[in-house]
Amino acid sequence: MVISSLNIKLIEDRLGIIVSAVTKLKRLSRLSKEEFLQNDRPAVAESYLRRALEAIFDIGRHILAKTAGRGIVEYKEIARELGKTGVVSRGCADRLVLMAGYRNRLVHFCHKVEDEELFGIVNENLSDMESFVREIKDFILEYRKIGGEDKEGPTEDPWLPVQMQKTSDMHCHL
Repeated sequence: MVISSLNIKLIEDRLGIIVSAVTKLKRLSRLSKEEFLQNDRPAVAESYLRRALEAIFDIGRHILAKTAGRGIVEYKEIARELGKTGVVSRGCADRLVLMAGYRNRLVHFCHKVEDEELFGIVNENLSDMESFVREIKDFILEYRKIGGEDKEGPTEDPWLPVQMQKTSDMHCHL
């Protein structure tokens, strides 16, 4: 049930943040572990990862507030509710719960995040973010089909880069 119109522009802007961060993280994933651990690369990875996670939950919070009339602020609850309401698949929602926990760790326990751990995430878990982007794109297309209005007016649609469309799903270990 649509309570009020989605701000598609806001969602697309946040999706752009995710796509940009994942693209930069993929560049870091091409490095050997030794190269990754040099200089400030782990801090760079942490920053892009945190930005992408914040954008994911900003999107979820907005969609739930506008379509389900629920103002949820707790990240794991946002993830669960996105799955319950069918905005994303249950599998994606389960991975989002794990991402929410990791986001909280990055923000509140950053002193406990190890560089090697970031290397593993950059090399094993970016596909989870790519899956989220694809599922939100599908949600937006369905929203438009059923007559959902865009609070900011029509925008161009293909905003999903080719590299994001060609990735395979992997299980999340966050």
